[in-house]
Amino acid sequence: MKIAILTGANGQLGKAFLNTLVNENYYVYAVDLNIDGIIETHSIKPMVLDITDEEKVHVFYKSIDSVDVLINNAGIGVFTAFEQRTAREFMQGMNVNLLGTFLMAQGAIKIMKHQLSGKIVNIGSIYGQVSSDERIYGDSGRNNSEVYSATKAGVIHLTKYMATHFGKYKIQTNCISPGGIFNKQSDEFIRNYVYKNPMKRMAEASDLQSTLKYLLSEETTYLNGQNMTVDGGFVAW
Repeated sequence: MKIAILTGANGQLGKAFLNTLVNENYYVYAVDLNIDGIIETHSIKPMVLDITDEEKVHVFYKSIDSVDVLINNAGIGVFTAFEQRTAREFMQGMNVNLLGTFLMAQGAIKIMKHQLSGKIVNIGSIYGQVSSDERIYGDSGRNNSEVYSATKAGVIHLTKYMATHFGKYKIQTNCISPGGIFNKQSDEFIRNYVYKNPMKRMAEASDLQSTLKYLLSEETTYLNGQNMTVDGGFVAW
């Protein structure tokens, strides 16, 4: 059974990714700060881990012998206005979205280099590629932040760095950038978002699973350094 590490396993996307990995016959280390609701089974090992803590991440990787797949899914948003942003909020976004992705990838790559194999999938965002449109948000309180966009742009470029520097060790690093995942947003937000989306709907977590399976497939051996945008064509306007 192949070994996978999934961060942010208890979130909306994380739960969907976890289900996909189990169905693809992976043994999954399901990593999150809160693992309530993640049931340990013969193929799932819930793990409490702060991915921003360098020492704790190192201890985690010392506890495992091999890893075939790492999915860097953990991430947070900040919803206060730019003018009210605190340094603490800004750095929290940087630490979780970018530093955490780096630390988890660093640990996995050390093992994968020795194995001469491995696949890493980072989770970016459409807002790592284009700026968010404030007209979508209205009074919903879901306005995107500059730090979220900056960190997701960083994740996309980190993907390219890892792909170019570690591809020679047969490690494939790619990124999935979702757009507009439905999560009980306000009617106004949904209406505005759908208006700008060529497919006239928001995404469901299930819409990303075929892309993940493609990236993890044993037949996908030459795809490296790519950012797979799964957004219904939102950024194509």
